[in-house]
Amino acid sequence: MKLTLHIWRQRDSETKGEMVQYIVDDVSEHMSFLEMMDVLNDNLVKKGEEPIAFDHDCREGICGMCSMVINGQPHGPQKGVTTCQLHMRSFNDGDSIYIEPFRAKGFPVVRDLIVDRSAFDRIIQAGGYVSVGTGSAPDGNAIPIKKEEADEAFNAATCIGCAACVASCKNASAMLFVSAKIAQLDRLPQGKVESKERVSKMIAQMDEEGFGNCTNTGACSAECPKEISLENIARMNRLHLKSTISPT
Repeated sequence: MKLTLHIWRQRDSETKGEMVQYIVDDVSEHMSFLEMMDVLNDNLVKKGEEPIAFDHDCREGICGMCSMVINGQPHGPQKGVTTCQLHMRSFNDGDSIYIEPFRAKGFPVVRDLIVDRSAFDRIIQAGGYVSVGTGSAPDGNAIPIKKEEADEAFNAATCIGCAACVASCKNASAMLFVSAKIAQLDRLPQGKVESKERVSKMIAQMDEEGFGNCTNTGACSAECPKEISLENIARMNRLHLKSTISPT
């Protein structure tokens, strides 16, 4: 496959960026998208040019690092996959592909396709701790939990914090991410002790970081590689309302 790549290049957050065109040839349809980027960077290095900076780590769809907007879609055209799980067979020979970083006020560009997502870390830190007994591992059946609740807690916990929800939202809202992190704890007995304090602090931190509000467009869940449900946002809103009415 021969592809024309239009890639965002930006030296740092203070420098004006621009789209730069590259031609990459001999791309195998079996390559992942990141492997194709590796091939391009190898060619650039051989020419003495600056390689394109992009985030990656596990390349197994579980770390959330491979954040790219591909042809206007976070993580590319396939549903339920991260960029590293996207394969070049999803494209055709001769295609033009536009590759950009995630766009949000809360995610300043570090370099090229890399953005600073430490705002997500600060939101999680604002949630504080969970009061649970420590020591030897408790028996699995010591705390009865409905299967439905356990399943929903697990589903929320599959959020990998990749920020595709923010990149896809017209308001750059982080509510799907925040609600998933809140729901994974609040649905279990161990997480209910600090529930009201947690939701108030995490939402306050989210607002402080400059993320927008949810207007129920649903793009976040549609583009989420783990398909986190919008129901978590509704749950978070209910919890937040309760916390404002009765904060203690």
